[in-house]
Amino acid sequence: MVNSKSFSAFTRAVAVAAMLLASAHAISEDAAAPADSHPLRYGLGWDCNRGFVRVRDSCEAMKIPPNAYLAASGARWDCNRGFLKDGDRCVRVSVPAHAYADDSAYPDGWECNRGYRKVDKRCAAVSVPPNAHSVEGTYGRGWECNRGYREDKESCITVAVPANGYLVSAGDAWKCERGYVRVAAGCAQVQVPENAYLESNGNSWRCDRGFKRQGDACIALTVPENASLDYSGNDWRCDDGFSKQGVVCRWQK
Repeated sequence: MVNSKSFSAFTRAVAVAAMLLASAHAISEDAAAPADSHPLRYGLGWDCNRGFVRVRDSCEAMKIPPNAYLAASGARWDCNRGFLKDGDRCVRVSVPAHAYADDSAYPDGWECNRGYRKVDKRCAAVSVPPNAHSVEGTYGRGWECNRGYREDKESCITVAVPANGYLVSAGDAWKCERGYVRVAAGCAQVQVPENAYLESNGNSWRCDRGFKRQGDACIALTVPENASLDYSGNDWRCDDGFSKQGVVCRWQK
Protein backbone atom coordinates (compact mmCIF):
# COMPACT_ATOMS: atom_id res chain seq x y z
CA MET A 1 0.00 0.00 0.00
CA VAL A 2 1.39 3.45 -1.00
CA ASN A 3 2.09 5.76 1.93
CA SER A 4 0.13 9.06 1.62
CA LYS A 5 3.19 11.10 2.57
CA SER A 6 5.27 9.36 -0.08
CA PHE A 7 2.56 9.96 -2.71
CA SER A 8 2.36 13.66 -1.77
CA ALA A 9 6.13 14.02 -2.05
CA PHE A 10 6.07 12.32 -5.45
CA THR A 11 3.32 14.68 -6.69
CA ARG A 12 5.29 17.76 -5.61
CA ALA A 13 8.39 16.41 -7.34
CA VAL A 14 6.49 15.93 -10.60
CA ALA A 15 5.08 19.48 -10.39
CA VAL A 16 8.52 20.98 -9.77
CA ALA A 17 9.98 19.03 -12.68
CA ALA A 18 7.20 20.28 -14.98
CA MET A 19 7.84 23.89 -13.94
CA LEU A 20 11.56 23.54 -14.51
CA LEU A 21 10.93 22.00 -17.93
CA ALA A 22 8.58 24.84 -18.93
CA SER A 23 11.05 27.43 -17.67
CA ALA A 24 13.88 25.81 -19.60
CA HIS A 25 11.74 25.76 -22.74
CA ALA A 26 10.87 29.45 -22.31
CA ILE A 27 14.50 30.37 -21.73
CA SER A 28 15.55 28.46 -24.82
CA GLU A 29 12.76 30.09 -26.82
CA ASP A 30 13.75 33.59 -25.64
CA ALA A 31 17.38 32.79 -26.34
CA ALA A 32 16.41 31.67 -29.83
CA ALA A 33 14.45 34.87 -30.61
CA PRO A 34 15.55 35.92 -34.13
CA ALA A 35 16.61 39.29 -35.43
CA ASP A 36 13.89 41.87 -36.06
CA SER A 37 11.72 40.44 -33.29
CA HIS A 38 10.69 41.43 -29.76
CA PRO A 39 9.50 39.62 -26.62
CA LEU A 40 5.76 39.31 -26.20
CA ARG A 41 4.27 41.84 -23.78
CA TYR A 42 2.37 39.12 -21.93
CA GLY A 43 3.55 35.56 -21.51
CA LEU A 44 6.61 33.98 -23.05
CA GLY A 45 7.94 33.89 -26.58
CA TRP A 46 8.45 36.51 -29.27
CA ASP A 47 6.83 38.21 -32.23
CA CYS A 48 8.18 39.92 -35.33
CA ASN A 49 8.67 43.67 -35.40
CA ARG A 50 6.45 45.99 -37.42
CA GLY A 51 6.97 45.45 -41.13
CA PHE A 52 8.28 41.91 -40.69
CA VAL A 53 6.51 38.58 -41.02
CA ARG A 54 7.26 35.29 -39.28
CA VAL A 55 8.67 32.58 -41.53
CA ARG A 56 9.29 29.45 -39.44
CA ASP A 57 11.76 30.57 -36.74
CA SER A 58 12.84 33.85 -38.30
CA CYS A 59 11.44 37.27 -39.22
CA GLU A 60 11.62 38.41 -42.82
CA ALA A 61 10.91 41.88 -44.17
CA MET A 62 7.44 42.16 -45.61
CA LYS A 63 7.40 42.58 -49.37
CA ILE A 64 5.21 45.60 -50.08
CA PRO A 65 4.34 45.94 -53.78
CA PRO A 66 4.20 49.23 -55.69
CA ASN A 67 1.15 51.41 -54.95
CA ALA A 68 0.76 49.90 -51.49
CA TYR A 69 1.59 50.82 -47.89
CA LEU A 70 2.12 49.14 -44.55
CA ALA A 71 -1.18 48.90 -42.66
CA ALA A 72 -1.59 50.33 -39.15
CA SER A 73 -1.23 46.87 -37.60
CA GLY A 74 2.24 46.52 -39.14
CA ALA A 75 1.44 42.93 -40.00
CA ARG A 76 -0.01 43.39 -43.49
CA TRP A 77 -0.13 45.79 -46.41
CA ASP A 78 -3.00 47.55 -48.17
CA CYS A 79 -3.30 49.14 -51.58
CA ASN A 80 -3.35 52.90 -52.05
CA ARG A 81 -6.59 54.68 -52.89
CA GLY A 82 -7.45 53.98 -56.51
CA PHE A 83 -5.88 50.49 -56.45
CA LEU A 84 -7.23 47.04 -55.55
CA LYS A 85 -5.40 44.02 -54.17
CA ASP A 86 -4.92 41.23 -56.72
CA GLY A 87 -2.85 38.48 -55.14
CA ASP A 88 0.55 39.95 -54.30
CA ARG A 89 0.11 43.15 -56.28
CA CYS A 90 -2.04 46.28 -56.54
CA VAL A 91 -3.87 46.95 -59.79
CA ARG A 92 -5.26 50.32 -60.77
CA VAL A 93 -9.05 50.74 -60.44
CA SER A 94 -10.80 51.62 -63.66
CA VAL A 95 -13.11 54.44 -62.59
CA PRO A 96 -15.96 55.11 -65.06
CA ALA A 97 -17.41 58.49 -65.91
CA HIS A 98 -19.44 60.19 -63.13
CA ALA A 99 -17.71 58.12 -60.42
CA TYR A 100 -14.88 58.41 -57.90
CA ALA A 101 -12.38 55.99 -56.34
CA ASP A 102 -13.24 55.08 -52.74
CA ASP A 103 -11.32 53.40 -49.91
CA SER A 104 -13.15 50.06 -50.04
CA ALA A 105 -11.13 46.99 -50.88
CA TYR A 106 -14.13 45.44 -52.67
CA PRO A 107 -15.97 44.97 -54.92
CA ASP A 108 -15.05 47.59 -57.53
CA GLY A 109 -13.08 50.23 -55.66
CA TRP A 110 -15.34 53.04 -56.88
CA GLU A 111 -18.74 54.62 -56.24
CA CYS A 112 -21.01 56.72 -58.44
CA ASN A 113 -21.35 60.45 -57.87
CA ARG A 114 -24.49 61.79 -56.25
CA GLY A 115 -27.31 61.73 -58.79
CA TYR A 116 -25.98 58.59 -60.51
CA ARG A 117 -26.57 54.87 -59.91
CA LYS A 118 -24.28 51.89 -60.50
CA VAL A 119 -25.49 49.86 -63.47
CA ASP A 120 -23.13 46.99 -64.32
CA LYS A 121 -19.73 48.71 -64.67
CA ARG A 122 -20.96 52.23 -65.34
CA CYS A 123 -22.84 55.08 -63.67
CA ALA A 124 -26.26 55.98 -65.08
CA ALA A 125 -27.99 59.27 -64.26
CA VAL A 126 -30.89 59.02 -61.83
CA SER A 127 -34.13 60.48 -63.18
CA VAL A 128 -35.36 62.65 -60.29
CA PRO A 129 -39.05 63.67 -60.58
CA PRO A 130 -40.38 67.10 -59.57
CA ASN A 131 -40.63 67.73 -55.81
CA ALA A 132 -37.88 65.17 -55.08
CA HIS A 133 -34.14 65.11 -54.49
CA SER A 134 -31.37 62.61 -55.24
CA VAL A 135 -29.93 60.51 -52.41
CA GLU A 136 -26.83 58.39 -52.05
CA GLY A 137 -27.18 54.62 -51.82
CA THR A 138 -26.70 51.46 -53.80
CA TYR A 139 -30.29 50.33 -53.45
CA GLY A 140 -33.67 51.94 -54.03
CA ARG A 141 -34.72 54.50 -56.62
CA GLY A 142 -31.86 56.90 -55.95
CA TRP A 143 -34.26 59.69 -54.98
CA GLU A 144 -36.69 60.64 -52.24
CA CYS A 145 -39.67 62.96 -52.19
CA ASN A 146 -39.29 66.33 -50.52
CA ARG A 147 -40.99 66.95 -47.18
CA GLY A 148 -44.73 67.33 -47.67
CA TYR A 149 -44.78 64.94 -50.60
CA ARG A 150 -45.07 61.14 -50.88
CA GLU A 151 -44.09 58.59 -53.50
CA ASP A 152 -46.72 57.49 -55.99
CA LYS A 153 -45.21 55.14 -58.56
CA GLU A 154 -42.45 57.21 -60.20
CA SER A 155 -43.62 60.63 -59.00
CA CYS A 156 -44.12 62.67 -55.83
CA ILE A 157 -47.60 63.88 -54.92
CA THR A 158 -48.61 66.40 -52.27
CA VAL A 159 -49.55 65.11 -48.82
CA ALA A 160 -52.98 66.68 -48.21
CA VAL A 161 -53.03 67.54 -44.51
CA PRO A 162 -56.60 68.18 -43.30
CA ALA A 163 -57.74 70.70 -40.70
CA ASN A 164 -56.64 69.69 -37.17
CA GLY A 165 -53.95 67.45 -38.63
CA TYR A 166 -50.17 67.72 -38.90
CA LEU A 167 -47.32 66.38 -41.01
CA VAL A 168 -45.42 63.52 -39.35
CA SER A 169 -41.67 63.81 -38.78
CA ALA A 170 -40.86 61.79 -41.92
CA GLY A 171 -42.81 64.36 -43.92
CA ASP A 172 -44.63 61.82 -46.10
CA ALA A 173 -47.87 61.31 -44.11
CA TRP A 174 -50.14 63.03 -41.57
CA LYS A 175 -51.77 62.40 -38.21
CA CYS A 176 -54.57 64.06 -36.30
CA GLU A 177 -53.83 66.45 -33.46
CA ARG A 178 -54.58 65.47 -29.86
CA GLY A 179 -58.33 65.39 -29.26
CA TYR A 180 -59.10 64.41 -32.85
CA VAL A 181 -59.46 61.05 -34.58
CA ARG A 182 -58.93 60.12 -38.21
CA VAL A 183 -62.13 59.68 -40.19
CA ALA A 184 -61.61 59.01 -43.91
CA ALA A 185 -59.40 61.87 -45.15
CA GLY A 186 -60.14 64.23 -42.27
CA CYS A 187 -59.87 64.68 -38.50
CA ALA A 188 -63.05 64.59 -36.40
CA GLN A 189 -63.13 65.87 -32.82
CA VAL A 190 -63.24 63.19 -30.13
CA GLN A 191 -66.54 63.60 -28.27
CA VAL A 192 -65.68 63.07 -24.61
CA PRO A 193 -68.86 62.48 -22.53
CA GLU A 194 -69.48 63.57 -18.96
CA ASN A 195 -67.52 61.71 -16.30
CA ALA A 196 -64.80 60.78 -18.81
CA TYR A 197 -61.38 62.01 -19.91
CA LEU A 198 -59.18 61.99 -23.00
CA GLU A 199 -56.69 59.11 -22.93
CA SER A 200 -52.94 59.64 -23.25
CA ASN A 201 -52.96 58.64 -26.94
CA GLY A 202 -55.15 61.70 -27.56
CA ASN A 203 -57.64 60.01 -29.90
CA SER A 204 -59.93 58.07 -27.53
CA TRP A 205 -61.61 58.50 -24.14
CA ARG A 206 -62.13 56.56 -20.94
CA CYS A 207 -64.60 56.78 -18.09
CA ASP A 208 -63.57 58.26 -14.76
CA ARG A 209 -63.02 55.96 -11.82
CA GLY A 210 -66.36 54.77 -10.47
CA PHE A 211 -68.03 54.91 -13.88
CA LYS A 212 -68.35 52.40 -16.70
CA ARG A 213 -68.80 52.78 -20.42
CA GLN A 214 -72.22 52.24 -21.90
CA GLY A 215 -72.35 53.12 -25.58
CA ASP A 216 -71.11 56.69 -25.92
CA ALA A 217 -71.72 57.58 -22.28
CA CYS A 218 -70.34 56.86 -18.80
CA ILE A 219 -72.77 55.67 -16.13
CA ALA A 220 -72.12 55.43 -12.41
CA LEU A 221 -71.20 52.00 -11.09
CA THR A 222 -73.46 50.47 -8.48
CA VAL A 223 -71.15 48.63 -6.13
CA PRO A 224 -73.00 46.02 -4.04
CA GLU A 225 -72.31 45.08 -0.44
CA ASN A 226 -69.14 43.11 0.21
CA ALA A 227 -67.53 44.47 -2.96
CA SER A 228 -65.16 47.24 -4.06
CA LEU A 229 -63.88 48.89 -7.23
CA ASP A 230 -61.35 46.79 -9.12
CA TYR A 231 -57.90 47.96 -10.28
CA SER A 232 -59.31 49.58 -13.43
CA GLY A 233 -61.80 51.69 -11.50
CA ASN A 234 -64.43 50.95 -14.14
CA ASP A 235 -65.84 47.75 -12.64
CA TRP A 236 -66.17 46.03 -9.25
CA ARG A 237 -65.06 42.81 -7.63
CA CYS A 238 -66.26 40.84 -4.63
CA ASP A 239 -64.29 40.92 -1.40
CA ASP A 240 -62.35 37.84 -0.34
CA GLY A 241 -64.67 35.03 0.71
CA PHE A 242 -67.47 36.23 -1.56
CA SER A 243 -68.34 35.28 -5.14
CA LYS A 244 -70.05 37.31 -7.85
CA GLN A 245 -73.57 36.16 -8.61
CA GLY A 246 -75.28 38.54 -10.99
CA VAL A 247 -75.13 41.98 -9.42
CA VAL A 248 -74.50 40.83 -5.84
CA CYS A 249 -71.73 39.18 -3.84
CA ARG A 250 -72.66 36.07 -1.90
CA TRP A 251 -70.72 34.34 0.85
CA GLN A 252 -68.92 31.22 -0.33
CA LYS A 253 -69.95 28.33 1.89
